[in-house]
Amino acid sequence: MASVKDFSVEEKLVNLYKLQTVDSKIDEIEVLRGELPMEVKDLEDEVQGLLNRQTRIEEEINGITEFIESKKEAIKESEALLLKYEQQSENVKNNREFEAINKEIEMQGLEIKLAEKHIRDANEELGEKIKVLDAAKKTIAVKDGVLQHKKGELEKIIADTEIEEKELRAKSADARGHIDERLLYSYDRIRSSYRNGLAVVTVERDACGGCFNSIPPQRQSEIRLHKKIIVCENCGRILVEEEVTSKK
Repeated sequence: MASVKDFSVEEKLVNLYKLQTVDSKIDEIEVLRGELPMEVKDLEDEVQGLLNRQTRIEEEINGITEFIESKKEAIKESEALLLKYEQQSENVKNNREFEAINKEIEMQGLEIKLAEKHIRDANEELGEKIKVLDAAKKTIAVKDGVLQHKKGELEKIIADTEIEEKELRAKSADARGHIDERLLYSYDRIRSSYRNGLAVVTVERDACGGCFNSIPPQRQSEIRLHKKIIVCENCGRILVEEEVTSKK
């Protein structure tokens, strides 16, 4: 990098314009991709969130199903006890035994009714959960379809531009190696200030090629002399003459 400091102003301008040309081509590729990378990432996150929700609903459905099965088992147990107590009631020896068995029969009857109510309520909740699950699956299918389409678009663009982009980024890195750090800092700062990424522009029809404001004749003479780096007084972009562009 030490030799960079020995470059003349004209050489610095040529290197800057070369870098700008390469970076602008990289920008074009990124514009071609547009918001696709962000859209794909957002859709992936959304689909994953929906899948997590589907899993939770399925776990809730399993929990309700297990609850219903446990209540059905409880009914079977109560029915078995009812049969047992009814058989015992045929052989009671006194009123106290008869009352005790009747209480057990009554209690088991209540247990069965309560379990049946729990099952009815659980079945209603289960029906609602199944509806929610079906709706969630449909939403996931739609979102996943959009995601796959967007991913396909992005993958095609990447495939079409991958080799070119690698070459351009290598050229950009090489060009940066021929520009001193202070000038690079200014270049990057100016580039980041504008959506089109133009930090180095030519003088076109006596005007700045970036903001199109007119440049005074004296200023244009200074640009042609290559004595120092000249920036547009209006937009701050680095100005070069047409002659420099032919040397890149």
